[in-house]
Amino acid sequence: MSAPTTDVIGDYTHLWQDSPHAPRWVLWDTAGEVLVFDRDVNCPLYIDDEGVRGEVLRRMRAAGVPESAEYPGRPCA
Repeated sequence: MSAPTTDVIGDYTHLWQDSPHAPRWVLWDTAGEVLVFDRDVNCPLYIDDEGVRGEVLRRMRAAGVPESAEYPGRPCA
């Protein structure tokens, strides 16, 4: 498997950038998979490419993005 290109990773930069507001993006450990969760739209963001996904998760963790096994969203109506 080849490493993801910088151009592809650049598409996800907003996921680990600092924000003055409560974190929009969080990492949700579902006890089987870690998902990037968008708290604004209340659902996970799927990243199909495993190499890109791994690098995105690494960068998000390095930036201090919150990670938890607790459901990070609001109740679904």
